[in-house]
Amino acid sequence: MANPTFEESLQELEQIVTRLEQGDVPLEEALDAFQKGMVLSKQCKDTLSKAEKSLTKMMTESNEEIPFEEESQ
Repeated sequence: MANPTFEESLQELEQIVTRLEQGDVPLEEALDAFQKGMVLSKQCKDTLSKAEKSLTKMMTESNEEIPFEEESQ
């Protein structure tokens, strides 16, 4: 799959996290899965950033910009 959708990447990332949380993954597989998870995490973050910029641009063009606020945890 060359360009997975955001949802596909997120689903795969969730599967990796679940598998690693179980703790019964051999070390080498865990390292590979972790590395893949980091790549997927970056892809998801980049996709969300692009979507945010696109929405901000659309709102600006219609003179109704609403600033995005980061959620505090």
